[in-house]
Amino acid sequence: MEEVRQMARIVVDADSCPVKREIVETAHDFGAQVLMVSSYDHELRAEQGVQIIHVDRSSQSADMYIANHIVKDDIVVTQDYGLAALTIAKHCRTLSPRGELFHPGNIDYLLERRHYHAKARRGGRYAKGPKPFTDADRAHFQYMLSKLLQDLQENN
Repeated sequence: MEEVRQMARIVVDADSCPVKREIVETAHDFGAQVLMVSSYDHELRAEQGVQIIHVDRSSQSADMYIANHIVKDDIVVTQDYGLAALTIAKHCRTLSPRGELFHPGNIDYLLERRHYHAKARRGGRYAKGPKPFTDADRAHFQYMLSKLLQDLQENN
């Protein structure tokens, strides 16, 4: 049976999330709840409106916890394309920490690109890595999260 909630919920793959503070601030502005999921290796503190779930340190524990506990219309923040694909299948709205919205129209391409780059790395070719995370990325993320929360409020 699907969980019924009145309030929006933001579920965060928190281990390497650079926008935790922005998530908490934006959630507070919209009266949304936040669930941050991370391994025991990361020290996170619960605060008003923020629940912390610690999982073991194996590589997929946080992703599996999130995949098993999200419900339709949750907003999920992750930079993991595999987890994003699972959240899309469960009808969640999914954002990267840079504010990129993952959706059925782009997730297959992103997964394919990830596979291509992993194959290239195994073959000895290395890319530069991700570009540095900037204040503009932070601002764009916060704008996109606010827009998603506003859309949820208007449509419920």
